[in-house]
Amino acid sequence: MTTRSAAPEDPRAARTRAKLRQALLEECARRPLAEVGVAELVRRAGVGRATFYVHYADLEALAVDACADVVREAVDALHAWRGRPDPVSAPDALLAFFAELAPHAALYRALLSPGGGGPLGRVLHRDLRARSLAERELVGAADAPLIASAVAATFAGVLADWLHGLLEATPEEIAHQVWQLLVALHLSR
Repeated sequence: MTTRSAAPEDPRAARTRAKLRQALLEECARRPLAEVGVAELVRRAGVGRATFYVHYADLEALAVDACADVVREAVDALHAWRGRPDPVSAPDALLAFFAELAPHAALYRALLSPGGGGPLGRVLHRDLRARSLAERELVGAADAPLIASAVAATFAGVLADWLHGLLEATPEEIAHQVWQLLVALHLSR
């Protein structure tokens, strides 16, 4: 994805990546990712073309990095409850997550294919599975790896299918529906 190292991040590099992410989001608000070129993107960001390639292999890598916040928000939203979850009503964080997807939905669709695949889908699945697995193992739940995989695949798939228009529901309706599926998975074992 990016060429980041494990060392503490250089503030200049962080600012450059932030400029590139912001420029990409602005460009993608005007047109599809497939129509965005590196030349206009670096111009908008105020950086050189070579600088772009120091930080990202290609536009897709930048786009996934720019959308990484949506992955973190999704993972946090799904784990924004404590105790025994309400099996019917999604937590407020999950309702807010779905309600706030609209401004960049076209970009998310470009990176998240139906069924939950694509570069953003892989990141979402990996991060959600890791968080689910850690939480299930912490409480000694049975079949932690199986349920963590099922939770990650279910959420990524439903989110992608909804963004692609394969599921008709308002943001609130889909939040409650996916929540009910995930609670059933968690409580099944």
